[in-house]
Amino acid sequence: MTLFKTTGLLVCLLSAASISCKKENLVTVAANTDEATTTPKYNTSAINSSWTVNWNNRANGATYTTAQAQADFGNVTGWNESRAYTTNGKDGSVGSRVTLLPNQLSGAGGLVANVDISDGSAYEMDYDIKFHSQFNWGRGGKVGFGFSVGEGNTGGDAAWDGNGGSLRLMWYSPNSNPDRVYFQPYLYYKDMNGGPSSGNNYGDSFGRSYPSSGALVKGQWYHVHLYIKSNTGSNTDGHVQIVINGTVVLDQDIRWTTNDSQRLIRGLTFHTFRGGSQDYWKTSTTDYIYYDNLVVHKIS
Repeated sequence: MTLFKTTGLLVCLLSAASISCKKENLVTVAANTDEATTTPKYNTSAINSSWTVNWNNRANGATYTTAQAQADFGNVTGWNESRAYTTNGKDGSVGSRVTLLPNQLSGAGGLVANVDISDGSAYEMDYDIKFHSQFNWGRGGKVGFGFSVGEGNTGGDAAWDGNGGSLRLMWYSPNSNPDRVYFQPYLYYKDMNGGPSSGNNYGDSFGRSYPSSGALVKGQWYHVHLYIKSNTGSNTDGHVQIVINGTVVLDQDIRWTTNDSQRLIRGLTFHTFRGGSQDYWKTSTTDYIYYDNLVVHKIS
């Protein structure tokens, strides 16, 4: 599988060639209270396919408003400007920051935003991420940008019916152990977790992690690259690739769906929150995660 690496030239080209359109109003709501929202996921706002967001046109040290998010992402819903901020980014630039509230999980304590993007069969994405220098790792949570396929299954809505899936990341610390903290894949797809008989309705990590030993470093920027390709029909000819700081974490064929009408990549996710739904995912601290240099590219 070829790695799709975004270069400075690609960033410039995508910025100059941003594409937008409109499509039918669709209402999609997460399946359970862990990640549910009453806001329609899709409406008739601008829908982008390839674009960049580096926040350098935003004020440093200000609320990141819903209107600004709509201007940056297009059709974004679920935005919570009380937990979004523009602040110091990578290499002296301006970036964005998400606040995690104490003693709260999922959307009640973080940001669960979704962006409608132009339907496609293959996308790639790059972004930079950093945890605050005093970040409380806790048990972990969902983090960063990702993609949704078809119905965009998340939140315990297992994708066994073949109508949708999602590609996201977690940060995770088994037993809240600060000496072992890592990024891991978190995927929903047709063949996830061994099927309905497994009793596990939640996302699949494939047993992969970055770093493979030790812990993530607070205050350090990490570069994430994601590639996703739809499968066709009931074939296992889709693909997923996750590369972090140049290390391939996951790179394999996958069957996202079996309903060909739901096979396309339709959404970009921006989910940053603690959890899990059990109380042991909670922490008593207010914490911050930073983002910069987002590049989204529709390949086909």
